[in-house]
Amino acid sequence: MFFKDIIGQREIKERLTRTVREGFIPHAQLFCGSEGIGKFPLALAYAQYLNCEHPSENDSCGECPSCVKYKHLAHPDLHFVFPIVKKAKKKEVCDDYITEWREFVSGKSYFNLGQWLGFIDAENSQGLIYAKESEEILQKLSLRVYEAKYKVMIIWLPEKMHESCANKLLKIIEEPTDNTIFLLVSDTPDNIITTIQSRCQRINIHGIEENDITQALESEYNITPEDAASVAHLSKGSYLKAMETISLNDEQKFFFNLFIQMMRASYARNIKEIKAIGNEIASIGRENQKSFLIYSQRMVREYFISNLHQPEMTYLAQNEANFGIRFAPFINERNITGFMDELALAERHIEQNVNAKMVFFDLCLKITMLIKQ
Repeated sequence: MFFKDIIGQREIKERLTRTVREGFIPHAQLFCGSEGIGKFPLALAYAQYLNCEHPSENDSCGECPSCVKYKHLAHPDLHFVFPIVKKAKKKEVCDDYITEWREFVSGKSYFNLGQWLGFIDAENSQGLIYAKESEEILQKLSLRVYEAKYKVMIIWLPEKMHESCANKLLKIIEEPTDNTIFLLVSDTPDNIITTIQSRCQRINIHGIEENDITQALESEYNITPEDAASVAHLSKGSYLKAMETISLNDEQKFFFNLFIQMMRASYARNIKEIKAIGNEIASIGRENQKSFLIYSQRMVREYFISNLHQPEMTYLAQNEANFGIRFAPFINERNITGFMDELALAERHIEQNVNAKMVFFDLCLKITMLIKQ
C-alpha cells in the first residue's frame, strides 16, 4: 500500500512519514476515526514505509523485496489481528482466516466490518477477537525479526477484542519486544479498554475533504463533476459511504425500506405490522441489526436537521429526502432525544444478545408513543 494511493489525508501522511524520517516512531499507535476515511490503508502504508529499504521522502519505493512482500500482505514480519467468527473447532484464531483476509484486503482499501463478515459468511454471528488470540500474538512477537527493520502488528477494530484477550496484551503493548510496532485501527476507540488506550499514542483522523472525494469519484467512476460533488457532500468525509452511494448499495436500500416500514407501522399503531417488521429485522443477523439501528439513528438526526431548511447541513440521498418531506415534521424538539435514546438502547441490547424479536417489538411500541409527540 502506497501513501499516494490513499485519498486525501495529506496532513496525516506527512505526520507519519516525518516520524520515520526523524527516527521518532512510537511503539504503539491508535488510529481513530469514523469508518471509510482511510485509517486502515494509512496504517498499512505506514507499516510498508517503515520497512521499505529505499524509501523516498514521502512514500515507499515499491520495488525492494520488503515492498513486494507487503504488496501481497505476505511479509513474515507483518502480522494482522481482526474480528472473526468461530466455525466449529476449525477456525478459532485470525491465522485460520489469513487466506480470506489477504484476498479481501487486496481487493479493496476502504471497507467495514459488515463487508468483511459477509465475505467470510458469518451469517448471524458477531465478529470478535477471541481470548485465544492473545496467545497467538504473544507467540508471534516473542520471535526475532526475520528480515525487516520492524515487526509490525496491525490490529483492526481492537474494540472488538475480548476483555481477557485485551488484558493479556497490556504488558507487551507497554513494553514490547525490540523493534516491535503496534498499529491499532479503531472506528470507536472509546469502546477499547482504557488501559490499552492509555498505552497508545492516539492519532485522530478526520473525514476526507469533499474536494478530494470529488476528484477520486470523477477519476474512478467517470461521473460528472456536479454528481461527484453531490455524492461527496452526502458522504460526510467517508469514501466508503461515497462508493456505496454511487453503486446504489443494496444494504442501504434494504435498511431504508425497513426504516420506512418500521415508522409507518409504528405511526399507524398496527400491532400486526409492528410484530411482522420486528420479526423481519430479527432475522437479518445481529451485525446487520446493529448496522440498521446505526442507520436509523442517522436518519432521525438528518430528518430533525432538515426541519431547519438549511440544505448544506443535511446529508440525505434523494429517496431519503423524498420520504422526509412528509416524515421529517414528526421528528421535533419534543421527541428527538427520546428517539435517539431508544435507538441507542436497542443497539446496546442487540450487542448484549438480548432476544432480537423482543428488542424490535419493544422499540416499535416506543416509537409509536414518540411519533405522536
